[in-house]
Amino acid sequence: MEDLKTGVSITDLGLNDFRMDLLNFVKANGDLDGLPTGMHAVVLADQERGLAPGVIFALRNRHKSVNLNQLNRLHPYYLVYVGNDSQVIVAHTEVKRLLDLARSACKGCSDPVPEAYRPFNVKTHDGRDMQLYSDLLSRAIRSIADFKEEKDLDTLFTGPKTTALVDTIAGMDDFELIAFLVVQEAAAQSSL
Repeated sequence: MEDLKTGVSITDLGLNDFRMDLLNFVKANGDLDGLPTGMHAVVLADQERGLAPGVIFALRNRHKSVNLNQLNRLHPYYLVYVGNDSQVIVAHTEVKRLLDLARSACKGCSDPVPEAYRPFNVKTHDGRDMQLYSDLLSRAIRSIADFKEEKDLDTLFTGPKTTALVDTIAGMDDFELIAFLVVQEAAAQSSL
């Protein structure tokens, strides 16, 4: 979100609350520029708040020109929420909802939650086996590519210009993983 200084005013998007959260965080904790990409956190699932087990991925598109009809309000950044069953829970076009879910899951939690990270550590062998999350990342990227392909096909039939075969999204190489938020069932609920 910090990179949105270039071009789009985040206040124009109705996302000012998130901007204020970010500014307050930076004021309290310092600049975020030095943080490495690929960082993650693990939070507890909570069906009542819409937090089903899965992952919210934050990605950056390496091809800044691919933003069909300006449908992704955070472009070149994308958020996608994929369930552990590989189904997209919230698509990249629902930016406000995704940010609300991430905020709901994390706000007020400054320390790791053992009930969340312990089952994650067991499942991933302390991060040595991340295949499930790699597969979910592939699914998240595929959902973005599928959406673009669907919209490209629509342009073949709806107007004088088409976006088909222009600025395509091929897959994993088109995106950089910025961070991810694992939404984990509590240890007592987890089916390990």
